[in-house]
Amino acid sequence: MNSPQRLDRKASDDDSLRSMLVVANRILFHNRILDAFGHVSVRSAEDPSSFLLSRNLAPALVREEDIQRFSLDAVTDDPRPSYLERFIHAELFKARPDVQAVVHSHSPSVIPFSVSQRPLRPIMHMAGFLPPNVPVFEIRDAAGDASDLLIRSADLGRALAQTIGSSSVSLMRGHGSVAVGDSLQEVVFRAIYAEVNAQAQAQAEAYGTPTYLLQDEAAAAAASNATQVKRAWDFWAYEVGLAAPR
Repeated sequence: MNSPQRLDRKASDDDSLRSMLVVANRILFHNRILDAFGHVSVRSAEDPSSFLLSRNLAPALVREEDIQRFSLDAVTDDPRPSYLERFIHAELFKARPDVQAVVHSHSPSVIPFSVSQRPLRPIMHMAGFLPPNVPVFEIRDAAGDASDLLIRSADLGRALAQTIGSSSVSLMRGHGSVAVGDSLQEVVFRAIYAEVNAQAQAQAEAYGTPTYLLQDEAAAAAASNATQVKRAWDFWAYEVGLAAPR
């Protein structure tokens, strides 16, 4: 008698995640974190050894029926074309049991920090989740000098996961970045504010040498902001017309 109720509850949880994944795609597009490319995923509530990710589709066009389920080996039973870089998500979920959601983006202000000697560093309290020096994944170390810079295999996904380690964000040289979080709301927050911080840092460094956040300041700011993630999510969802005002 109890088992079907548990299954119904779990199925309902994943239905909710599919809906939220659509919202996440729209929010990230609206904030110019994703454009025609990039993607966001979430670990399944029904089966934590799987994750949900759209089929190969521009983020702004994603609907619930476009969501595919993948194993942590990046395999799906859905015959529709999948994202080439689904291995980013699979290997991060595999390596980091704490990670519940992943964003891979090409947001424009972040990319210059992936190809310069200037590290991306937290400069504002909203980006306190950034490590003191955001790690940069150099694909040449894993794929040689003739790759297309895409994460096309589990081996490359594992190499990227090793680079990010326990951090919240990693840059990808000449490509973009990846952010992880303990919820869809948190990873969207981090992807957006990594881009905002990159814009602010570039502007401040053009004026001179900025004052970066100290590690303890960043940690304290991140802890405070973690309690406000839903507030940001609700506002962004309202902006894209997928939540009603209260």
